[in-house]
Amino acid sequence: MKKIIASAIFFATVFATNSQSLGYQDLGILFSQNDNNGTARFTAMGGAFGALGGDISSININPAGLSVFNNSVFSGSFNSRSSDIMADYYGNRLTTQDQFINLSQAGGVLVFDSAYRSDWSKFAMGFNYRITKDFTDGFIAQGNSGIATFIDFPLDTNANPFVYDIADEQIFNNAYSGDLSEFNVGFSSVYQEKLHIGMSLNFYDLNFTQRSNLTEFNSDVNGNELDANLYQENFTTGTGFSLNAGFIYKVNNSFRLGLSYQTPTWFSEILEDSNIINNDGFFGDAEIAVSNDNVVYSNTADGFFPTQSLIYRLRTPSRLTASTAFIFGKMGLISVDYSNMNYTRTKLSGANFIQENQAFQNDFVNTHNFSIGTEWRFDKFSVRGGYRFEQSPDAFAINSDDLNEYSFGAGYNFGSFKLDFAYRTNNRTAAYNFYSGFNVNPANLTLDNRIFTASVSINL
Repeated sequence: MKKIIASAIFFATVFATNSQSLGYQDLGILFSQNDNNGTARFTAMGGAFGALGGDISSININPAGLSVFNNSVFSGSFNSRSSDIMADYYGNRLTTQDQFINLSQAGGVLVFDSAYRSDWSKFAMGFNYRITKDFTDGFIAQGNSGIATFIDFPLDTNANPFVYDIADEQIFNNAYSGDLSEFNVGFSSVYQEKLHIGMSLNFYDLNFTQRSNLTEFNSDVNGNELDANLYQENFTTGTGFSLNAGFIYKVNNSFRLGLSYQTPTWFSEILEDSNIINNDGFFGDAEIAVSNDNVVYSNTADGFFPTQSLIYRLRTPSRLTASTAFIFGKMGLISVDYSNMNYTRTKLSGANFIQENQAFQNDFVNTHNFSIGTEWRFDKFSVRGGYRFEQSPDAFAINSDDLNEYSFGAGYNFGSFKLDFAYRTNNRTAAYNFYSGFNVNPANLTLDNRIFTASVSINL
């Protein structure tokens, strides 16, 4: 068997059509999405801060909200996430449970009052780090599709080789790790105490890993058995950049309007290292054993692991957010955000991505998303609640594929610092096809997340 190492740009369509791992169109969508992480106050209110400001996490929605701050503040937040993924594959259900803890946000705002008499009375500068998308998760799917895909033993030298075309069982073990993080630097000012204007520069750091193992158990008409394993992995890193600009207008003391626009994120260089390359006819590391022979086939038996490297570029969709907020004096508030993201404008470049870019046009849609949040104050104690809806970008999605998130929380103002806590739960469904190119149904996934966030804010 000929073993090679490929370290050059490879045709992307090979990955997409011969892989149990995510295809490039799936990665393009995944890298465009947002977990809505932020401070506990922000997440408890569903992230509906486009017309509010006054929270460092509002920089991710509308940087104009920085100049709503009355004083300089630093805040940091931790997330604890519990994840359940149920995989239904040909009537068999398996649930995978995991728990993760991370520093989800850290940032601050510096507020400067104008030293001169001017209509521009205040200027604010903000900086914030957050985990935009936490990829870490995994699931196991197990069942029997009735279709065997590994039907030959490569070391069978008989004139009439055995054919193991009776499917007994398939097991797919999939694990993701890594995250997409961002660092924001924002600037904002207020005109005549009514119009807040701001913009931010957003820098992204991408780290993503997928490891998947497909195990297939087959047999022939005489009861001889074949066990096959195909392992695939890819490691992806990259950096990106976007701009965000917006305004908040105070119509009166009780009513505010907000509008913001975030440009596409341009990932100028994404580097992928993968073993998903044709190695003796298998796209990955393969190992096959049969009951009627004591020799085990492996396409990496000599310790040589073929790999490929691919450098490409990605442009994600832009986001337009319209917001409104109703303020009830010092008692409380209600805030609503609506955002629009057109996933058909996602684009890959740097290699042969004709099929993937056509798939963005045909298989994905312009999404409509909204969130609503409320906060009520009782002296120094506050209670909060929120709801967030995020439409699935898949043109063939069913209603349960949309994300629905409910949240609530509380906080206490100690004067020089504040403590805030939030709990949110979200759920959606999705389909994962790990037999691309075969007439096999995908595994139907049900994803449930429960996230607890704790934040501390310190007045500077």
